[in-house]
Amino acid sequence: MGGGGEDEYESLPTHSVAVHLSAGALAGAVEHCVMFPFDSVKTRMQSLCPCPETKCPTPVHSLASIIKREGWLRPLRGVNAVAAGSMPAHALYFTVYEKMKGFLTNNSVGHANTLAYGASGVVATLVHDAIMNPAEVVKQRMQMAFSPYGSSLECARCVLNREGIGAFYRSYTTSLAMNVPFQAIHFMGYEFWQHILNPEHKYDPKSHLIAGGLAGGLAAAITTPMDCVKTVLNTQQTAETTAENANRRIFLHSNSSSYYKGITDAVRMIYTQRGMAGFSCGLQARVIFQVPATALSWSVYELFKFMLSMEESQK
Repeated sequence: MGGGGEDEYESLPTHSVAVHLSAGALAGAVEHCVMFPFDSVKTRMQSLCPCPETKCPTPVHSLASIIKREGWLRPLRGVNAVAAGSMPAHALYFTVYEKMKGFLTNNSVGHANTLAYGASGVVATLVHDAIMNPAEVVKQRMQMAFSPYGSSLECARCVLNREGIGAFYRSYTTSLAMNVPFQAIHFMGYEFWQHILNPEHKYDPKSHLIAGGLAGGLAAAITTPMDCVKTVLNTQQTAETTAENANRRIFLHSNSSSYYKGITDAVRMIYTQRGMAGFSCGLQARVIFQVPATALSWSVYELFKFMLSMEESQK
């Protein structure tokens, strides 16, 4: 893109809520859907339910194992649930981030604003997770080996009927405990690399791609232990479901002593079954998922923010 277009980018009306909502929704769909098969691998590796993928040497081998045993489409089960949740969640996520960042920095840029970027990411996460958590529960139960659900809607209905609405938010505090530091590191990292690679903060696809990938990969690696806890909480099910699906060999918890009510129970069970190594399960798959996903998310967001803002400026 020529210099004139880049200069215009700095003066575009990017404060528009409609622009942030639209660009954020598109970015969310891309982030969660493009690399979804590796997210399925990560979920299986982190869950305490036994499945062959836990014995595979790499995430690529795990993905090949799923496809070989269950078909090409199996790694995509649950993608419709996450797509439906990610669009409104990310629309508000990016909008809240942009508004908070503008408020805390007075619309200035630079290293001096690092903490403001992190704080803005934290506030955006609170909104994002409140919307996204139910979709995560459905998605992860659909991703499990021998999952009994025929569709995401069936899964959501069964969870609601058997376990109540609380099942959709059982991992909410865990998600926040993971996503608050994740998003703080993510946004601070993105803005840091933008300042290095794109100090004038013009529209620059290459810098958005690289900065997003580096920031997302680092944040994913650091917060993997809490992601393991979240997965264990999301994928547990009830004794009633166990009886109904015994012929499918689904590993489910059938008594109160093995029912994880919160972070402490899940941490204890992970350590009991897998030791400290249990808290790094799925790290490779998570980073493989997050680096391109975050890179694409920021690239799509910045692209559509640029395009939509250009449209507004011409009206």
